[in-house]
Amino acid sequence: MADTMIEADGLFKSYGETRALAGVSFSVPAGSVLGLLGPNGAGKTTAVRILTTLALPDAGQARVAGIDVLAHPAAVRRQIGVAAQDATLDGLLTGRQNLVLVGELSGMRTGQARTRAAELLELFELADAADRVVKGYSGGMRRRLDLAASLLMRPPVLFLDEPTTGLDPVSRQRVWEVIRDLTGSGVTLLLTTQYLDEADALADRIVVVNHGQVIADGTPRELKERSRSAHVEVTLAEPEPGAAGVIAPLVGGRVSVSAHGLRLSAAVDTAPGLATALVRALDQAGMLVDNIEVRQPSLDDVFFALTGANVPGHDNGSGATGTSAGLGGPGAGVAELESEGAQA
Repeated sequence: MADTMIEADGLFKSYGETRALAGVSFSVPAGSVLGLLGPNGAGKTTAVRILTTLALPDAGQARVAGIDVLAHPAAVRRQIGVAAQDATLDGLLTGRQNLVLVGELSGMRTGQARTRAAELLELFELADAADRVVKGYSGGMRRRLDLAASLLMRPPVLFLDEPTTGLDPVSRQRVWEVIRDLTGSGVTLLLTTQYLDEADALADRIVVVNHGQVIADGTPRELKERSRSAHVEVTLAEPEPGAAGVIAPLVGGRVSVSAHGLRLSAAVDTAPGLATALVRALDQAGMLVDNIEVRQPSLDDVFFALTGANVPGHDNGSGATGTSAGLGGPGAGVAELESEGAQA
């Protein structure tokens, strides 16, 4: 079994009367990626701040690379790289100078820092802008430079808090490639993200937190299977009043019928052979099927099923598109407190 490189054990944290964490526990094996998901204000950033020695829990334990975060914070900091939500760059220095400065402050010789900075500027496609002052960078360029700074010391454990927010699709894909290369070389990574497709593509396991508690933990596939958020849609050749009753026992739940009576839909388990069984049952009842489609759940569906919060721009199956309360939607107050804590 792989060594555990990140471990949170019963973490509690309150800001005044607001509880940000209420007993959060999870672990991350060496060389794997954990996606930490939840609505804004769920407690994600608070958990990351504790694990990266930037905040103290009210109760519970945390270990990184086998080191107790509370007892030996300086030792933990030598093992980690962190890219927080807000870039920590000096706008009056060039991109190259920023990276060299980080290297020197971390104990590198100047020559080593320059060599490593050049490697990272090339990796994140910033070489052409390396000697421009950072205040003239776009938001996406700043984000890539901040990610480069987190990798300067080749840390074995990396914390990325929404690493691709603000990046264009090409830059986002490049960051994904870098993350895959890092985990392929044995780096352990904890990733928070507001992009569910990002977690689906990169995470070996996902932990979903809501109201300061872990509400789900598993691989992306396991969470999709548990969510019962796959949907089957059957289109009939003509309206059949008894069709819903024919397929209801096979789908194990409520069947919705469209206004014109031609389309039936239901949430289903992702069992193999379901489409064949439905067609056979309807055929035996003398009902003709024009089309049948089983839509597998996305991670967006899983998130909605677990938290009851929709994802901006995502159709929850009712035909309505949610615009609030998803990963980018308003939280319950903890988000503001987390932000205040980040600036403390």
